[in-house]
Amino acid sequence: MTETIQNSQRTSNDQQPLLSVRDLRVTFQRSGEKPFVAVDGVSFDVRPGQTVGLVGESGCGKSVTSLAIMGLLPQRGVKVEGEVFYGDTDLLKQSADQMRDRRGRDLGMIFQDPLSSLNPVVPIGVQVTEVLERHRGLSRKAAVPLAKDMLDKVGIPDAQRRLKDYPHQLSGGMRQRALIAMALACAPKVLIADEPTTALDVTIQAQILALLKELVEDSGTALVMITHDLGVVAGLVDRINVLYAGRIVERGDRHPLFAEPRHPYTHGLLGSIPRLDGERGSKLTPIPGSVSDNLPWASACAFAPRCSQPIDVCVEKTPELVEDGPRALRCHNPVEVSR
Repeated sequence: MTETIQNSQRTSNDQQPLLSVRDLRVTFQRSGEKPFVAVDGVSFDVRPGQTVGLVGESGCGKSVTSLAIMGLLPQRGVKVEGEVFYGDTDLLKQSADQMRDRRGRDLGMIFQDPLSSLNPVVPIGVQVTEVLERHRGLSRKAAVPLAKDMLDKVGIPDAQRRLKDYPHQLSGGMRQRALIAMALACAPKVLIADEPTTALDVTIQAQILALLKELVEDSGTALVMITHDLGVVAGLVDRINVLYAGRIVERGDRHPLFAEPRHPYTHGLLGSIPRLDGERGSKLTPIPGSVSDNLPWASACAFAPRCSQPIDVCVEKTPELVEDGPRALRCHNPVEVSR
């Protein structure tokens, strides 16, 4: 099993990226207020059959990154810069009509809250068949059996009857599965999952993650997994990007990053997760302060006020993202590697 996973990862690493994000920058501008940079120079690649994680606390820019990729940010008051290549096409240069054609067909997204993402007055079946009608040109009659098959595939029991149900008649787990069915109805090559297990109990979380992993392995989909919980993605992602205040502070393959986190922020995220192999009664080590307790990246390290090991240069100079093979780190005083 381990050898199979390693071979699949080597294959995905040899392929050209299906989605390439380069220096993505998103600035919110409101009249009379100072512009706010929510995403500041984020870059990453996702290859076919690969799962890449964007991890960080709420407010670090994960969801804004995904909405910018999908072309779902408002036109007014938002400035999006950089490049987002899907194959050879820069999605940021596509018109609104062109992006509408791509969303659902080439790019799929599972949103954070299924109850607010689904239309409450439209049956689940209609919401799934609309995707098939819009992007595959099917009639409603031809789309219904495919919609039923999609609900079966994502594990919704008695799918034929559930086609007629409204969102409020489904449990939280089934609503999330219905969203996944909608996102995968046209077999998109790229799937973005924005906190797909939020507000679900642990058992349902495990089922949703297993479902996503199976879909990636079976179809070769490139999956971007967005979450604040490193523990959730521990067995799912191949490569992790840790974001803080709009910038990537650490990047690496799953096993090396979990084994030896170098950035104090990554170290803190892992230290705040309960461990089954920890001593009984041992306390968690939370990261002090909140996301708002930061310094501007232009002149310092944004994480310095919350850092467990700051030095003078942290508040005097912006740390650069230094690439070292598959690892990348943005820190003046990284955590020492245990030998």
